Amino acid sequence: MSELMRLLHGHFWLLHLFATVLLTAVVHAGISQLVNRLIMRAEKTTIIYDEAVLKAFKAPVAFLIWLFGLSVAATIVLSQNADLTIFNYLPQVKKLGVTLAISWGLIRFIHNIEELYVQHCVQNNKEVDKTLVHAVSQLLVISVVVTTVLAAMQLFGLPISGLLAFGGIGGAAIAFASKDLLGNFFGGLVVYLDRPFKVGDWIRSPDKQIEGTVEFIGWRITRIRTFDKRPLYVPNGIFLTISVENPSRMLNRRIKTTVGLRYQDADKVDTITRQVKQMLREHPEIDTTQTLFVNLVEFGSSSLNFLIYAFTKTTNWVKFQAVQHDIYLKVLRIIAANGAECAFPTQTLFMQTEHAEQRIEA
Repeated sequence: MSELMRLLHGHFWLLHLFATVLLTAVVHAGISQLVNRLIMRAEKTTIIYDEAVLKAFKAPVAFLIWLFGLSVAATIVLSQNADLTIFNYLPQVKKLGVTLAISWGLIRFIHNIEELYVQHCVQNNKEVDKTLVHAVSQLLVISVVVTTVLAAMQLFGLPISGLLAFGGIGGAAIAFASKDLLGNFFGGLVVYLDRPFKVGDWIRSPDKQIEGTVEFIGWRITRIRTFDKRPLYVPNGIFLTISVENPSRMLNRRIKTTVGLRYQDADKVDTITRQVKQMLREHPEIDTTQTLFVNLVEFGSSSLNFLIYAFTKTTNWVKFQAVQHDIYLKVLRIIAANGAECAFPTQTLFMQTEHAEQRIEA
């Protein structure tokens, strides 16, 4: 009996170690259950910050619980094995773990706020610039990561001044070696600051074969979905040297077409153009505050050409096509109602004979 007591007394630290690990697991389970209930309540509210915080720090809190639990367990082991040098770094490891957990939670919080804010705006029909929100989110994440790295270096006694000195000495070489990468980075920065386009915009460039809908704007590349549904990946540095047209921000769409009448209908041109102009002014989809005219503009080789120039109220491409279709049909009806016809290419051939001059039209 006494021998059993000595054995238990000699290995009592194992029981202590087991109890520590078990208590850590129980605390982890209890905290996780509590956080899950709080998240369920937060999801039912209109406030997004509480939900973002709870979801962001759920995993980091679990990590901290196990970090402190295992550090206590490591202290118990250290009391029985004082010669283990690996435990000499335990305080620094604990501080590093806390720093990483806080950084991890902040990064998750930033991403959650971005996602929940955009979702909240969409559900409430509020206009939101996803490009700007994503840019601010990425800048905050970069700031957190840089701060975490510097704090970790300070914890282990690494001189930050040496790193800054290295950056000053080797900065030129690094910049030269990664000039394309830096060019893309600053190109993305210019896109974020100047905002010539945002996610969802239809853009095109007269300088490059770039046209489509913007799907994603990163720090290195921008992904554009072309109209044949292929993804086009454009390095952001390209946008520093090319012109970009953003048709998504147009105020109106333009109708501009030339209609040719036969020379036989020259006496009807004035009436037709006045009726077409009146039709455009009365059309509900034509913006009469913009430039609008219908004028004879050219004596063609086989037709009298008049120009129709107007702007629609809609900027939607599909609806614009329907409006233009309707206007063109009404123009044809006006021409037909006046007994005129649209011209088609013709030639008049004069043939000289002995008795008379003959004219043949083809």
